[in-house]
Amino acid sequence: MAAALARSSGRLMIPNATSSSAQHRYRSCWLSMNGCGGAGGSDKAVGVCETRTLASVSAPELAVPQLKLAVSALEANPPRSGSGIIRLQVPIRQRADALQWLQAQSQHQVLPRCFFSSRGQSLDLTSLSLVGNGGGLASTAKDDGDEQELVSVAGVGSAVFFQGSYPFALQDWQSVKRFLCKECPLIRAYGAMRFDARTVVAPEWEDFGSFYFIVPQVEFDQLQESSMLALTIAWDNNLLWTWQKAMDELKATLQQISSCFGRLRKLDPKTTIISFQHFPSKGSWDISVKRALEIINGRESELVKVVLARCSKYIIDTTTDPLVLLASLKAESQNAYQFYIQPPGAPAFIGNTPEQLFHRKCFHVTSEALAGTRARGVTKAEDLQIGQDLLFRLLFSVSISSIKKCFSSIKLRFTFSCLHV
Repeated sequence: MAAALARSSGRLMIPNATSSSAQHRYRSCWLSMNGCGGAGGSDKAVGVCETRTLASVSAPELAVPQLKLAVSALEANPPRSGSGIIRLQVPIRQRADALQWLQAQSQHQVLPRCFFSSRGQSLDLTSLSLVGNGGGLASTAKDDGDEQELVSVAGVGSAVFFQGSYPFALQDWQSVKRFLCKECPLIRAYGAMRFDARTVVAPEWEDFGSFYFIVPQVEFDQLQESSMLALTIAWDNNLLWTWQKAMDELKATLQQISSCFGRLRKLDPKTTIISFQHFPSKGSWDISVKRALEIINGRESELVKVVLARCSKYIIDTTTDPLVLLASLKAESQNAYQFYIQPPGAPAFIGNTPEQLFHRKCFHVTSEALAGTRARGVTKAEDLQIGQDLLFRLLFSVSISSIKKCFSSIKLRFTFSCLHV
């Protein structure tokens, strides 16, 4: 069976091998709560936001039985609030790979899945998720009291998701924040949104909507020296998602979770590209570039910069697991962020990029907009010289001016420096 991969602007879209008719059948079996529930929703925080840490275990396979017991206890003594979110987490004294755990989960389950990885060996957790909780330092404590930074996160299922076909707005952001709180920094929403939700959506993006975020039902956290397995349950009677519905779905998802870790699978080097096609074609691309230059050089044009992108579609001789492809990309690019998002029964969206567009922690915002980039030097002195060229050369002034304009519009102070990756 031939499989197709689409690539656009450095990101990869991998179609689901499931047929279209099967997608609709499976999707009707998969249930969760859309936090952007329209008139039935609210901008007030949910009634309960809580994290319960259970006794630590020595190995990942011991965490699932521990969580099952905790779920049974929680079901026997449910909270009285009509809305809430509760995270149950088991620290694991052994460090395990989050991507390896995600690969070990059944490929036949039709559940949303996600993966986010930091650049390097450790990073503030607020750099990992696309939606922050406004909280403080993102870390977790070891048994001896020292804190550990999160390295990567893998999730299966969704305790609550946030999705809409319209542009992401303040009301949607408020809907997300209802389920997040400073006291529970590890309850987070992971996802993405369209650059321009006003344009016609391509077929491969239809399942994502204009924005798509999830709080995973089952989450594996890889830390610097250990790891953690967690469950999250969310409910809201006003969104017609009761405690019992949420509990039933959580138990159903938990039954599908594997405690076994297999060897991290990577792309078979014998995989052959049967054919590939660029959209637009070379001829159309040349015409677009010429037209863009004409517009920029026009006397009445207000344009100073145009970014052109195209999509490349590859047909290969085998079905490709997106997580296998992501593992191969991760092995080749150590100083990059990896992400993977796959709604139920939908294509997978994966990426491997060194760029962090922005990072907000309370009132501190940093940006790593890598519009001006060059290869690194051999020595630190060369790195410094190349960095100064990027900052002060007229060739890159358009990018720097654009960044300054964006930040000044929201009245932020800013400084510029070079990032070596």
